[in-house]
Amino acid sequence: MGRTVHSGGRAFRPNSASGGTQRLDLRLRHERVAFARMRTSQDRFADAITAFAGTMGFVYVHAVWFAVWIALNLRLFGSVAVFDPYPFGLLTMIVSLEAIFLSTFVMVSQNRQAAREDVRADLDFETNLRAEVWAVHIGKSLGLNPQEIELHVQEIIQQSKSAMEPGSGVPPVAPDAL
Repeated sequence: MGRTVHSGGRAFRPNSASGGTQRLDLRLRHERVAFARMRTSQDRFADAITAFAGTMGFVYVHAVWFAVWIALNLRLFGSVAVFDPYPFGLLTMIVSLEAIFLSTFVMVSQNRQAAREDVRADLDFETNLRAEVWAVHIGKSLGLNPQEIELHVQEIIQQSKSAMEPGSGVPPVAPDAL
């Protein structure tokens, strides 16, 4: 990797091939923005169906639909209105098909949520790595020994883990120990 030159709050990397400089993108990426770029129209459709299926409005629509269907087919409005007599075979088939499709939409949305969590984990890793690199460079500029600092960090991590175990009797890490 080439050397980075800082100018006016912006970072540039000298580009030996063109003799000029190439601007580095130091902006942090947001998980929602990164994931929104990955969404297709099919993903949006599946999310909309799943979002509606998880509401009380969905329950109310189905309660009314079933009540009207059953009332019509139990001859409450006369025998002319009957189109699916008891035991409501057509209604059973429609509800079964709806359940199949809804479960598929839910699985699609769950898979997308897992992919979103992967994107979030990648961005978190990138942010953590960036922070660690900056911290090491700042520490070196201040004349601190990175190995010594890392040993201190490992001790604090171990003490924190021990303090979180029930009945360990280990006190939490004191702020002045950091």
